[in-house]
Amino acid sequence: MSIDSSWDAEKYRNEHEPPEHWELCKKFMEAHKNDYPESKLVSLAQVFANMEFLGCRYPQETMDLVNELAAGVVEDFREQRKSKIQRTFIGASSAAEAKVKRSKTLPPPAHIK
Repeated sequence: MSIDSSWDAEKYRNEHEPPEHWELCKKFMEAHKNDYPESKLVSLAQVFANMEFLGCRYPQETMDLVNELAAGVVEDFREQRKSKIQRTFIGASSAAEAKVKRSKTLPPPAHIK
């Protein structure tokens, strides 16, 4: 059976989907266009996105397949996300520290006096 890989993944883009989510989903579909029929691959890409971004769980066989297909597609994204989380955490702690220091030097609001 020959698989038609001439379809355009862009037609599956959801206008409300964050750009980085779409790019990863598209990368997943493009990587496996020659291996699965369009409808099945689009479904697998949605499962992949749900697992990666929402933490959804599926039957183990499905999750194993999606994880296998995600290899080579998702690693860069996970590394970027790891550093963003780390930067956000550091930024939040710095912001909290600044807020505490600032509140000690400012007089109380006028309505409290």
